[in-house]
Amino acid sequence: MSNDNEYTPAKVWTWESESGGKFANINRPIAGATHDKSLPIGEHAFQLYSLATPNGQKATIMFEELLQLGCTDADYDAYLINISEGDQFGSDFVDINPNSKIPALMDHSTTPPTRIFESGSILQYLAEKFDVLIPQDLQAKTQCRNWLFWQMGSAPYLGGGFGHFYSYAPNKIQYPIDRFTMEVKRQLDVLNRHLSENEYMAGEEYSIADIAIWPWYGSLVLGDLYDAAEFLDVASYTHVMRWAKQVSQRPAVKRGRRVNRVWGPEEEQMAERHNDSDF
Repeated sequence: MSNDNEYTPAKVWTWESESGGKFANINRPIAGATHDKSLPIGEHAFQLYSLATPNGQKATIMFEELLQLGCTDADYDAYLINISEGDQFGSDFVDINPNSKIPALMDHSTTPPTRIFESGSILQYLAEKFDVLIPQDLQAKTQCRNWLFWQMGSAPYLGGGFGHFYSYAPNKIQYPIDRFTMEVKRQLDVLNRHLSENEYMAGEEYSIADIAIWPWYGSLVLGDLYDAAEFLDVASYTHVMRWAKQVSQRPAVKRGRRVNRVWGPEEEQMAERHNDSDF
């Protein structure tokens, strides 16, 4: 590898220009709102503000699973947050999530309304509120949470690491692509070994651990993420592939992955969701 363009960091970093790449127009080193913008509020207790990225899909799949289980109080309105346009920096959105990331949720069934942000927190909040999709047995419940938090710690290497440098960075650089490819393949091997002995992530019971992991790693091996299936040789992870296909056939997963999606085939798009009839 050539060192002709080797970068020497300054003693103190300063923000001098956009970093380049797909999301350069919204990347900045400071937090907080950039503009005043009110968020709409629908008729249901749960108001979700999101986009159908892998993190966003966790929340909408969870809601659809709750409704599939008969939890009618889990009906929700889902409004689109266009992160490419900077909607996540609007004042109302930042009031819900000061970190300016989707998904963000308001529960208006409580007084005062409860704000919930970070996808893992949303999954745990809803599972505990409705007492479903977390195993009751302590050992299985612990395994569920083990894998839930595994996803929270691992996916940034897949998305912000591999996904950025393989798909979004303005230039293809071998070192970071090799570095994060190695890590993603290690993670797939972790999943493959576990799923060789377990039907679902927490054992025999489908849970929020599966809902958290599938939009990232299930979509990856099914060829729906970064167009990297061949590059990563995902077919070799046979147990992950079995699990990914199995989860993908769940009606709630099919519905949830469509909500707040504004790309791809028209029949798979749904910018907003307010009632089951929207499907």
